[in-house]
Amino acid sequence: MELKRAEQIADSLEQLVFQGKYKDGQRLDEIKLAARFNVSRTPIREALQRLVMSGMAEQIPRKGVFVRQPGPVELLEMFETMAELEAACGRFAAVRMTDEGLERLADANVRCKAAVEKKDAAGYYQENEAFHREIYHGATNAYLRNEALRLQNRLKPYRRVQLRFRGRMAQSLAEHEEIIEALRSGEAELAATLLRAHVTVQGEKFQQLMAGLKN
Repeated sequence: MELKRAEQIADSLEQLVFQGKYKDGQRLDEIKLAARFNVSRTPIREALQRLVMSGMAEQIPRKGVFVRQPGPVELLEMFETMAELEAACGRFAAVRMTDEGLERLADANVRCKAAVEKKDAAGYYQENEAFHREIYHGATNAYLRNEALRLQNRLKPYRRVQLRFRGRMAQSLAEHEEIIEALRSGEAELAATLLRAHVTVQGEKFQQLMAGLKN
């Protein structure tokens, strides 16, 4: 129960950071947060560690945990790198993914579809993560998988914000369908191209993302 509460608190803190309630470089005080969320300091510590692991906060020895927000250039660079990692995973997975892996991928997308029908953005993101992780696993390259997982975790709050945009969940689901077909047919370059486009943020899409972080 405490672990689930810590996850809820971490999600709430992410939103508070996006809304500007906590500024870049601001210390996240355990005692004040425990009072705010009416919990002990144990789930607060767990929530703060989750923020540190995602890169949204930084832990400084003997000083505490501080908000750490990337600037627009750094965020764009991270998305560019993520897009290339996803493309590489898709290229390998198209020729290496097992039938069982493809079944799990399709099952994850069925759950994504159910979340879209319920208009459940949080549920969609959870299943979307599972979808992408199946592709990382299917690439059968442990080093590449670990790098993709690390950056996926770092970008989690920002990728989730995109789901606020009208029609984005349905669009993402349609892109998943194309990706699955490319992987099933073994079209490595097409899978890479589709995954790169699926993750890339640029132009108007990036402007929407940055605006979403300020709202």
